[in-house]
Amino acid sequence: MYKIFALKKLFLWLLMAGILNSCGVFKYSDARKNPTNADERIQQNVETGKGFRIGNIGKRGSGEFMFASSNPLWRAGIDRLSFAPLNNVDYAGGIIVTDWFGDGSSNEQMKITIRFLSNEIRSDAIDVIIHKKTCNQTLTNCSVDILDNNLNSEIRLAILKKAAQIQNSDVANIKKEVGEYKIYPDAGKNKKNKKNKKKQ
Repeated sequence: MYKIFALKKLFLWLLMAGILNSCGVFKYSDARKNPTNADERIQQNVETGKGFRIGNIGKRGSGEFMFASSNPLWRAGIDRLSFAPLNNVDYAGGIIVTDWFGDGSSNEQMKITIRFLSNEIRSDAIDVIIHKKTCNQTLTNCSVDILDNNLNSEIRLAILKKAAQIQNSDVANIKKEVGEYKIYPDAGKNKKNKKNKKKQ
């Protein structure tokens, strides 16, 4: 009887640990990216749309969810590849693949694949792969090669620039909706100075 109770209790604890872990309670956080000063953390959270204000409680409206439409890098990738037909767009997998496209006057076609390695806007956040297909006149014999030239870098740079513009626009819109938070950077220093004077 005691063994069954102990097994049920162990199973319950394991189940709870699994649920809490999947809910993101124990999320990884990089200390280098999180400011140690509380005022700076508040400012960063306000600019990125995290947190809430007491004045917003009781107002009707939808919550903020992290969909593809809220990721500036993803939106920039879709925007910059809008000139080509898209074959595969998978936000969960972090990939955008165009269909084969060309100008119609030659037997060459291209396919662009964008792989998103991070949600942060930085140079190593995306990987651009370009395939070039060359066919003979009868279109029966085709060869596919991977291109690695300036076009890869140009597409990556265009996506990053557009993502930065989208992010700045989103931050400006959040500031309009939420309002400016007044953060006094010297407030923390004054408290430290008072403590130091008391010790002396």
